Amino acid sequence: MTQVHKRFTDDQLRSLFRAYEDGQIDRAQIEEVLGIGKTRFFALWKLFRKDPSHFSISYHRDSPHRMAKSREEVIRAFLLEERALIEDPSLPISSFNYSAIRDRLRDRGIDVSLPTIIDRAKKLGCHRSRPKKKAHDREVITTAVGALIQHDASFHRWSPYAESKWTLISSLDDYSRKLLFADFFEHETTWAHLQAAEALTRRYGLPLQYYVDSLRVFRYVHSRDSAWYKTVLKTDDIDPQWKQTLGLLGINIIYALSPQAKGKIERSYRWLQDRIVRTAAREKLTSITDMRQILKEEVVRYNHQRVHATTGEIPHVRFQTALRTGKSLFRPFSLPAPYANPKDIFCLRETRAVNAYRRIEFHHHTVPMPRVPIGEDVEIHIIPDLTRGSLQTRFWWKQTLVQSIVFPLKEFPRVHFWTL
Repeated sequence: MTQVHKRFTDDQLRSLFRAYEDGQIDRAQIEEVLGIGKTRFFALWKLFRKDPSHFSISYHRDSPHRMAKSREEVIRAFLLEERALIEDPSLPISSFNYSAIRDRLRDRGIDVSLPTIIDRAKKLGCHRSRPKKKAHDREVITTAVGALIQHDASFHRWSPYAESKWTLISSLDDYSRKLLFADFFEHETTWAHLQAAEALTRRYGLPLQYYVDSLRVFRYVHSRDSAWYKTVLKTDDIDPQWKQTLGLLGINIIYALSPQAKGKIERSYRWLQDRIVRTAAREKLTSITDMRQILKEEVVRYNHQRVHATTGEIPHVRFQTALRTGKSLFRPFSLPAPYANPKDIFCLRETRAVNAYRRIEFHHHTVPMPRVPIGEDVEIHIIPDLTRGSLQTRFWWKQTLVQSIVFPLKEFPRVHFWTL
């Protein structure tokens, strides 16, 4: 049945209610005539009694708010760009992310709801139904910041306009979900991971333990990392350079046994991928320097502006609250004896024996060791500086620094100290 205001005028309704007020007609008769129930009758009667002379149930419906055509065009352009990115198999995104589009629209001063964006996406064919997921009921296991640092790398083509792929290395605090380190590197190398560990520990302190996968830079695995079968060398019998460094600092290492076991940091990678790739495509970025600026902006957004789905808190706020309330397992950064320079900790290491001429051979370079007895082993600490093109070497014997030399990096064309 049509609505009352479409079937009766205000004057007709006023006549009925005046008749009811004078006792000329009862309520049941009015309900039957109007086709309404008791609740609706008393609502109208209350409105009539409030001001009989101005009683009215007619109203003016405002025309629905329509979005400006220019904004519609921006949304359309963003969605079509999104579809092109998803259809590119060389890029690390495979699904539409309307939240990322909404964030970018807000950066342009366009505040649009997710349902509106999804509605436009369906009309343009820029929508894929997602399978129903299980309830997100995971709980935070750690009880303090610094208890566990999840560390990983992601090697992808981060911009459709870039000619090469880059590696994103990041470290995530398990308790707060705050990204404590994130940076792009041209290659995933031992040296890159050492730089990441140095940046984190010198800024936040020494955590209790790191959580990594079994990549060869983190762990020696028998029958995978050996050229020949050696029964004397089992898994973990050799400490890779990265593991040696963390061992010197007293940081434990836990190894994930499957990709699924690294779900927390993998979700942060997906979040960053969804936004960085899209931004790089829109701004046509080609250099790793430009990509670092975009990464910095997205890390700020991740840490300071969004509420994490699991913790229900903003990661930076949760991190700072833990520090303020004493929920921290970070230890102050300090160097173990006898080292006084961080370069002797965050470095690559090799060992050479002093020959009969009191020298050592170091990649076709002869280095004199006048203070070291013949036959003794010398530990070489190697610190490459890719920006300046130099290679600093520091020579240690029995916990004493006996020599320090800086070589031009170009003198080691076939030696990649910083590769995996």
